[in-house]
Amino acid sequence: MVWLEDLRRHNHFKGLKVINFRFTDKVLENEVDEAFLYIHIQELERQNITITDDHFHINYQVNRITRNSQGSKASVPYSDSSSKLSGKELQDGTWVRANVTNMVAEFFRLPRETLGIVVRVQDSKNRLNLVVPHPSSESNNAVMPYIELTLRDNSHKRTRRMIGMDCTENSKEVRCCRYPLSVNFEEFGWDWIIAPKQYDANYCSGECPYSFLQKYPHTHLVHLVAPQGSGGPCCAPRRMSSISMLYFDHDLNIIYGTIPGMVVESCGCS
Repeated sequence: MVWLEDLRRHNHFKGLKVINFRFTDKVLENEVDEAFLYIHIQELERQNITITDDHFHINYQVNRITRNSQGSKASVPYSDSSSKLSGKELQDGTWVRANVTNMVAEFFRLPRETLGIVVRVQDSKNRLNLVVPHPSSESNNAVMPYIELTLRDNSHKRTRRMIGMDCTENSKEVRCCRYPLSVNFEEFGWDWIIAPKQYDANYCSGECPYSFLQKYPHTHLVHLVAPQGSGGPCCAPRRMSSISMLYFDHDLNIIYGTIPGMVVESCGCS
């Protein structure tokens, strides 16, 4: 998964502020599986009418800003969504999401410097004045719009020799092997992590018989000499990879970062 926050630059289209997103070249090398735009909706004020409803139907439309054949800005609709929200949710502010998979996938196929969008939000009876926070010096970073991506790695199209063994929990293999392991952050009470809530970490387990999947010649020699106190080679991660993570820092700012050494890609004896 990849999460891209909104850039601190904007312009306008028909009175609406344009939200711009930029994706790194490394991210653009992949294919888009799913993409969701998360926006924080809050009631700014009500019109001069009495409202007794406990819940409101809120509509939000996501349009991509592009250029027409004459070079002028044009707006292309990509997502129409709705949610049923309570009055308290609107007063306190709440997160909603819109599926923008097609829009982001098209941008990946023909990327430009930034992906610009506008979001129109209103209640179904046009009685509430609703606001979506936009990047500016006075805005709260914790409620800025962001896009959550699930990507398909294109690396499978390249032939690579992988060293190591992969097993399942039901496997009868006793030698060193990589096993699947899913880690759920919510089970640890780590509510400061926005996404992913869960990821595949994997782990290494098994025996290391003579000269099996040994990474270093030194491991083989130590196994032959068997000095006193030596525990012999052990099954351990040989190659690790990173994951992208979206989380709150101590000041409740939304941080997007790449955390190294989080996923076991292959195991070996060392």
